[in-house]
Amino acid sequence: MAYTFTKLNERAKEMQEGLAKEFSGLRSGRASPAVLDGMLIESYGTKLPIKHLATISLEDARTLRIVPFDTAAGKEIEKAIMQANVGLTASLDEHGVRVNFPELTSERRAALIKVAKEKLEAARIHLRRLRDEILKDIEAKEKEGGMGEDEKFRLKKDLEKLIEAENKKLQEAFERKEKEVMG
Repeated sequence: MAYTFTKLNERAKEMQEGLAKEFSGLRSGRASPAVLDGMLIESYGTKLPIKHLATISLEDARTLRIVPFDTAAGKEIEKAIMQANVGLTASLDEHGVRVNFPELTSERRAALIKVAKEKLEAARIHLRRLRDEILKDIEAKEKEGGMGEDEKFRLKKDLEKLIEAENKKLQEAFERKEKEVMG
């Protein structure tokens, strides 16, 4: 029976999507609604994401406009953005909430790059754990007699190629974010 790396492929894809989502939450110099994804607003006795309570649109390159479906939620949205401490300023007006993205300083850019590197390293550690898990599985299958030694070495070589490719994808995602933050 041939060994497949479907588990690796599925989990690596999930990891890439998770890293991309975390990177999107890191604020660059441009306005991005993704920064608001993690914020929950107290509304009707429960906590809901902003996108469930309002429409979010780009007003210009450094400003978001949030228009709540219920005008009473505007004050709560403004309060949540200010309390999130992500370096954004929010102001409530008659049209909704206006969120300004200030120009990034060189210190803030360096801090964002550092956070992005930490997230990249966490993803790489997760990938290494996944590789070790699959290696143990291959070793166990060989001991059970499910495959020969040649097959085991071929699978290990294939696994290393797949891990290298996944690491390269993660690195490319980091480099795109770095360019975005520095640009």
